[in-house]
Amino acid sequence: MQRGRYVIPFSELRMTDVGSVGGKNASLGEMLSQLTEEGIRVPDGFATTAEAFREFLRGAGLVERINARLEALDVDDVRALAATGAEVRRWVEEAPFPALLEEEIRSFHQWIAPESSRGISVAVRSSATAEDLPDASFAGQQETYLNVVGTDAVLARVKQVFASLYNDRAIAYRVHKGFVHADVALSAGVQRMVRSDLGSAGVMFTMDTESGFRDVVFVTSSYGLGETVVQGAVNPDEFYVHKPMLAAGKFPLIRRSLGSKLVKMEFDPETANGRTVRTVEVPLAERHRFSLADEDVLELARYAVRIERHYGRPMDIEWGKDGIDGKLYILQARPETVKSQAHVQQRFKLKNKSRVLASGRAIGQKVGIGKVAVIHSVAQMEHVRPGDVLVTDMTDPNWEPVMKRAAAIVTNRGGRTCHAAIIARELGIPAVVGCGDATDRLADGSTVTVSCAEGDTGYIYEGALQTEVETVAQGRLPEVPVKIMMNVGNPQLAFEFQSLPNSGVGLARLEFIINNNIGVHPKAVLDYPRVDAELKHAVESLAHGYASPRQFFESRLAEGIATIAAAFWPKPVIVRLSDFKSNEYKKLIGGTRYEPDEENPMLGFRGAARYIAESFAECFEMECAALKFVRNDMGLTNVEIMVPFVRTLKEASRVTELLAANGLQRGDNGLRLIMMCEVPSNAVLADRFLDYFDGFSIGSNDLTQLTLGLDRDSGLVAEGFDERDPAVKALLEQAIKACRARGKYVGICGQGPSDHADFAQWLMEHGIESISLNPDTVIETWRRLAAAS
Repeated sequence: MQRGRYVIPFSELRMTDVGSVGGKNASLGEMLSQLTEEGIRVPDGFATTAEAFREFLRGAGLVERINARLEALDVDDVRALAATGAEVRRWVEEAPFPALLEEEIRSFHQWIAPESSRGISVAVRSSATAEDLPDASFAGQQETYLNVVGTDAVLARVKQVFASLYNDRAIAYRVHKGFVHADVALSAGVQRMVRSDLGSAGVMFTMDTESGFRDVVFVTSSYGLGETVVQGAVNPDEFYVHKPMLAAGKFPLIRRSLGSKLVKMEFDPETANGRTVRTVEVPLAERHRFSLADEDVLELARYAVRIERHYGRPMDIEWGKDGIDGKLYILQARPETVKSQAHVQQRFKLKNKSRVLASGRAIGQKVGIGKVAVIHSVAQMEHVRPGDVLVTDMTDPNWEPVMKRAAAIVTNRGGRTCHAAIIARELGIPAVVGCGDATDRLADGSTVTVSCAEGDTGYIYEGALQTEVETVAQGRLPEVPVKIMMNVGNPQLAFEFQSLPNSGVGLARLEFIINNNIGVHPKAVLDYPRVDAELKHAVESLAHGYASPRQFFESRLAEGIATIAAAFWPKPVIVRLSDFKSNEYKKLIGGTRYEPDEENPMLGFRGAARYIAESFAECFEMECAALKFVRNDMGLTNVEIMVPFVRTLKEASRVTELLAANGLQRGDNGLRLIMMCEVPSNAVLADRFLDYFDGFSIGSNDLTQLTLGLDRDSGLVAEGFDERDPAVKALLEQAIKACRARGKYVGICGQGPSDHADFAQWLMEHGIESISLNPDTVIETWRRLAAAS
């Protein structure tokens, strides 16, 4: 189809046409013409030009009227803004099209949806000529109309799209961003619909939206049309794909989260009522399954990487899976406009905590404090005062004029790519989305603290809590003669922590992953379904989306390990095998049914003794299976394995044999086995223990307790706990010397160096190879060591 004066087919558009058809339509044309040969499918269509829009306004005598009306407007007056917007939109919708423009739209619509092909529907979308530039996000400000059938309906929707340039939120946004109203025109994009109403759809980013980590593709997905994901009407499924392993041909799907997916949007068969789409409930069985197969996630990730490479910047991409032909399509692609431009990082930390009132998905990594303003509809926006915590069911672009007043935003519905999340990131305020019932649980007028500084989960705490704010130093730190590594337990914080200066992870704890990502005792998983009804129900509830409870346990464990390993790739990540004590295992779901009662669990059934026990053999097999999958199938060979609490040489021999029997042979594919040096016997017989391992990682906490014979959790003797005691230092020196003499790794991952900078300096002076610190102490300790060296 040849271009007209006012209408251009997507295939003839390039990014150089932004001024004529806006960023959205120009990008569709760019992908259709430039990326089709790379296998990326983009539905065809056409766009009206900015010239067509301006000619439409001129012909109706609206240019001066609109400019005069908007120049007199105070956009911070919500009532005046609403009245002005409604009046201007009415003017536009009542105006006639120029004859040639109407003729060209009719002709082009017949081209993509001929009358002989009955039932072909299109989407009519907006594309502002200043839209989707790298320094602005016009996400959802203008209207989109789906399942539009027939030329007359298309003409009507195009006019409504034109009018949507004067939506309240669009007017306010242009003023706040410094855009001159008359300089912004609108292009309408008309695109063939993908039948994702019968499949699934969502949004993906070529980076992590919270941390800005560039080595992943983040994909969200839900059933039906993607509007529910964009609007925040559903809590979608989420997936992370590691780009380096995707390129290497490994299995790069490092994390999955099952969303609730309560509703979906589909075509409305009763279009006579004026609606073209409707929202219906998703059957329970479908909610409990992922809405996208692994192979589809990986295909989308490959699309995303190609699109990012073509544009040379992080991208925000909408996609749909056609439920009829089963194929994946790209519906939009625009620059990511928040994290990719962040230059100064701040790290927030709560100094105290209180009762948790609600929780959901964390957006923004910050903390906000204010009085709750529960708002049930956009008509109540004037009740939100500057500094309030806005609490509502969900937001849409109509809420934007008031969202900038809020100290934080809390919604019942939505995922990390919903409207509330996008706008919160742009405004630089924390948001917790998808809480489920926050509007019921948070009392209007009460003071709360909204924390998004604790990982993927955001919490709303009662009262105003004290907060520390640290500005993270940018640039290189001075050289030090020791490797600074980090202790990372929470995979959800790994993408953020990797941005700190580091030489890898000296301690990644499996207990944290099991406790937070799995939550159930491994024996309950293995005994399923031969367990009591209560435990059976609990296991089934946790394992939704997985083929079996065992697959759930192994997959979730692997995903937690892989997330940390991917974040720090290719630097070493030392993963410690689970070191729960029996009293800690009891706290897992089903734990009381399986764990013994011990007088002193710290000295009891833990570490290597547990792994080699026949009663724990199958549980240990699941840990090994997860580690093996991460290294061999996912390709994350930077994972090294650390064995904790090895009391005797016999235990050392048996546990290394058991690892080998489970496919984790020391030396295979570069695998290093590290022993945690935390029992005095480890240091006394260091040279002999090193026959079984590739080095030591010193656990100063337990080593100090066992050397000094005290319990640091006992208030009666805790004052005597000090890693710098001469007896402890003597054992540390023995262990370090033995490793150095054998040319083997020696590091420390205990709490001591994080608490005592002088202890870290002593370790450096005595030849420690690496010091693994808590992330919040890395910068300060690094600088002190540099000053002392």
